Amino acid sequence: MDDHHCTAEAAWVPDACTLPTAARPLRLAEFDRFFREAVRGVARLSARHLRLRLAGTARAERAARDLTARESSCCSFFAFELSRSGPDALTLDIRVPAAHVGVLDGLAEQAAAAVTGPAGTPAARNGGTGGGA
Repeated sequence: MDDHHCTAEAAWVPDACTLPTAARPLRLAEFDRFFREAVRGVARLSARHLRLRLAGTARAERAARDLTARESSCCSFFAFELSRSGPDALTLDIRVPAAHVGVLDGLAEQAAAAVTGPAGTPAARNGGTGGGA
């Protein structure tokens, strides 16, 4: 797994997470790779709601379903909703309760960094579409 943007342990990972501590860096790397490969836009709709605009591919949809299912099993406070409004329009909404806004902040920051690339410039891998959803 590639840990290009991840640290060994992100400070925002909550104690409520039941994923074994040794597995957390791998999960962070999985999210980072997913963000870099599938996310095309990031929008913070409220303190408790993050929307990711994804590539509309079947691969991106499978990756989103797999990763969110596994994350829900260890961090049950996440509410993930994947929706498709057209053949190329795939959206992942992520919601958390007020007590876990800091976790969503960290996830949003990681997603935005993957989309925009170094120094806030659009990442070349997605055609520079790092703007909002």
